[in-house]
Amino acid sequence: MTTTPPTNTGTPASSNVNVSSGSATNTPMWTATRVIALVFTVLEVLLLVRFMFKLFGANADQPFVSVIYGITEPLVAPFRGIFAQPAGTPVVEIAALLSIVFFVLVAALIVALVRAYTGRRGEPNP
Repeated sequence: MTTTPPTNTGTPASSNVNVSSGSATNTPMWTATRVIALVFTVLEVLLLVRFMFKLFGANADQPFVSVIYGITEPLVAPFRGIFAQPAGTPVVEIAALLSIVFFVLVAALIVALVRAYTGRRGEPNP
């Protein structure tokens, strides 16, 4: 008794793929949250670069370092003095870390408010 292996008849196997008829990525809410996320991500990356420059003792007289410090100084200034900084050259800038955490939370709050106001992604607005 011999068995023959199954043959491929050329028909594709069925797949379970759910495709919606509407595109949820084109809604104004989705676009707004993406723009908000982009803006805050840029701010957070600049603050992280500032933190790394301070941590590794970058030369503040260099033009690139000076520009980064100039852009991020207004973002860090409100957090300066919350925690005591050791005397001398700061190695770990706590104010920069606090501002990074603050802006992550603000971005999440704004995205949540936009989603709450406009409805969930993919839901039609009344």
